[in-house]
Amino acid sequence: MDQAKLSEMLRQRLSDAVVSVEDMKNDDTLVVVDKDSLVSVAEFLKNDRDLGFTTLMNHLGVDYRDRMAVIYNLYSARLRKKVTIKAYLDREKPEAPTLEPLFPGVSWYERETYDLFGIRFIGHGNLKRLLLPEDWEGFPLRKDYVYPESYNGIETKRSDLLDAAGAAGDAHV
Repeated sequence: MDQAKLSEMLRQRLSDAVVSVEDMKNDDTLVVVDKDSLVSVAEFLKNDRDLGFTTLMNHLGVDYRDRMAVIYNLYSARLRKKVTIKAYLDREKPEAPTLEPLFPGVSWYERETYDLFGIRFIGHGNLKRLLLPEDWEGFPLRKDYVYPESYNGIETKRSDLLDAAGAAGDAHV
């Protein structure tokens, strides 16, 4: 099945759930959905016997300043095609349903997205920080994040750390 035929099939079969379907340059198809349709669209893509998008390749969060988004990259070995599912979220309360029941491996990806962007995944089995300590305040990959001066007595100002490293390196030249 070529990319144009796949896109048209998705437009027809998912007409109530999709905002848009777009052919991308890299032989990928982008499906933008309302966050409330995320699970049903992913379930359709995975379980439809003509499609078989059974492999979750990646998941990530994005901060667009005015809104957030979650993105899931799926692959069908049967079709040798990729599909990207994207859902936009409210910036003030970024929430999306988890895809953990469909793709158990997404658990860590969603935890990372929560940890760094603050996007909550409703229904996730273990949504807690993954990379940062539990008492860390804020979400460092948000565009409006302000880095703390220190954390538990440890200086975190990046410019000071780089200046100190540069001075130490100059001494050994």
